[in-house]
Amino acid sequence: MKIALIGSRGIPARYSGFEQFYEQLAVRLVQRGHDVTVYNRSHFIKDVKKEYRGVRIVSLPSIQTKHLDTLTHTALSTLHALFKGYDIVYYCIVGNSPLVWIPRITGTRTLINVDGEDWAREKWTGFARIYQKWCEKIACKSANIVIADAKGVLERYRSLYGHEAVFVPYGANIRTNMRSHQGSRTEGESTDGSNDDNLWALRKWNVVPDEYILYVGRFVPENAVDLLIRAFRRLDTDKKLVVVGDAPYADEYKEQLSELAKGDDRIVFTGYAFDDAYEQLSANAYFYVQPSGVDGTRPALLDQIGFGNCVMVRNSKVNMEVIGDCGHFFDRNRLEDSLVEEMQALLEDRARVEEYRRRAVSRIEGYYNWEWVTSFYEDLFERLIERRDFVQYDSFIADVKENLIQGNG
Repeated sequence: MKIALIGSRGIPARYSGFEQFYEQLAVRLVQRGHDVTVYNRSHFIKDVKKEYRGVRIVSLPSIQTKHLDTLTHTALSTLHALFKGYDIVYYCIVGNSPLVWIPRITGTRTLINVDGEDWAREKWTGFARIYQKWCEKIACKSANIVIADAKGVLERYRSLYGHEAVFVPYGANIRTNMRSHQGSRTEGESTDGSNDDNLWALRKWNVVPDEYILYVGRFVPENAVDLLIRAFRRLDTDKKLVVVGDAPYADEYKEQLSELAKGDDRIVFTGYAFDDAYEQLSANAYFYVQPSGVDGTRPALLDQIGFGNCVMVRNSKVNMEVIGDCGHFFDRNRLEDSLVEEMQALLEDRARVEEYRRRAVSRIEGYYNWEWVTSFYEDLFERLIERRDFVQYDSFIADVKENLIQGNG
């Protein structure tokens, strides 16, 4: 199949969950023999042109403002794609939905991943918020298929718009082998990482294995990094809080976070961290916190489960769907007080942290599995091209597991 992925900042993943998703899916589809193109924003990824791990890259410009960056790049990408004979064009971000019908003019089949309640993000106000909510209705009409990354999102589109979306979760890679190599993970060995040449990132930010709580994500109000910092400052602990991330067009919020952290040298801002640095920081955290309350699957949360981390989330519907019984939570109705109480509880109960770590891998292996997600998309794309009936991810995976049990491959 000839497939295009449009709407993100591009690959390699250097920003958010959609970029991570596009990279994981695109590379795997290429490895399975498909022709895949990802459209990059030329101002964001400047060092990767034409090809990345077998994926064709098309770099195009955009109008670089908070409200126009995504939409203008998607519009230009869509016009380019119109003449390339793609079988499938996959869009992300609900705000792009007014453009999704255009490739269908030439017979191309289109999908849009609407993510969660994008209109509820605090960065959108006034007309922009109204536009984002209107785009949810448009998505149901402009795309051949609306993709929901969580069952909560699936149910929302069903109840609000009477539209049957297709549920497909994100995946994660299992990287617990990185954890077992670190000195702090084995009783009796060094706990400061001083003898491990593979811990340069920890030394760079002056942290040691198991002696910090981790957050990874964009610095935007809906991710509630300010809530996490306020709660952390109330903890009775010598452990640090490592905050990994940044965001464009968010200077005011970043200044607010810096002000909140002022005077507490336990709080470490790393800025963006990718590749080895990100892996080292993830694999050596005591536990990970995802304080966001906007419903929608957080790929960073899945990634941390894949590292074998104990994770803590706000008990929103989708967050609880993701962690199942493999993570800890705090109460969305008592935000700061509950977050303080539950973080303190984990700091004082290492056995519970270790138990969640043990459960983490099974959550990824049995459900949020990139290979299974890719196989599902292959099947979905083929059905869409051939105009056959669709299946949901749960049914597909149930069949996969049954075939594996029966030894059918």
